[in-house]
Amino acid sequence: MLVAELEFKIIADTSFADAEKGIRFYLEKLIFQGQILGREFPTYQAQDSFFSRVVLPQADALDKASHSKAGLIALELLQQVGLSYPKLTILGYDLMSNHTDPCPGHAALILFCSFSATNSVLYCAEHFAPIPLYKVGRTSGEDFESLVRWQLQYQALDEIQMQEKRVLFKSAEQSVQGFYSGLNQQGYKQARALSKELNKPVYYYLYSGSSADCVLDAEKKCPSCGSDWKLGQSWHGLFDFCCEPCQLVSNIAFDCQP
Repeated sequence: MLVAELEFKIIADTSFADAEKGIRFYLEKLIFQGQILGREFPTYQAQDSFFSRVVLPQADALDKASHSKAGLIALELLQQVGLSYPKLTILGYDLMSNHTDPCPGHAALILFCSFSATNSVLYCAEHFAPIPLYKVGRTSGEDFESLVRWQLQYQALDEIQMQEKRVLFKSAEQSVQGFYSGLNQQGYKQARALSKELNKPVYYYLYSGSSADCVLDAEKKCPSCGSDWKLGQSWHGLFDFCCEPCQLVSNIAFDCQP
């Protein structure tokens, strides 16, 4: 990932409120297309420009070709509030981020989410590295707003159930761990829809943190179809189960692992 700065030069009469609204709207569309990562984007004014500090998955993230339809509209609206197109300056590599998958194409994807990751939730199934959303290959021109909003909900609940001194633990754990929870059903639906659109497998990761019986957990069945899905060997050192027809992957509960 790359740390970068965007400069929005003031090119016409504007107000602070209008400039803020235009920049905020543009950054939001970049988030929903996976062109910038994270939640906080410090923005300040210096002389005749506004500057925003962002994290990019790749250097080409802000190329016009990477924008969604909504992103292109937001880009043009900047001029209506008296601002130029953003000038990009790459500041350096973000040492705290995952590296983006280098593949030019992907035979299969994994929809994987955790509370601590700010990167894309779509991973290359071969290398298990995150793929920028704008690189996934959608042809509709639409963005990934619904997927990003789902990611925010998942990470919020996952963070609650991971805390040592936690509140709402059971409800948060059940939401993240239960296949038929509203959270996982939303995520699974997103994965299935993308699989159909892209015409390739998009596996959904079902997190398993704890189990009432570790012996039974190691032999559990696919929660969707009830078939045997245990793998002979762990996939990527994480997934112990994989159901090809249901496109589901999971792990032996972490509490049950050595």
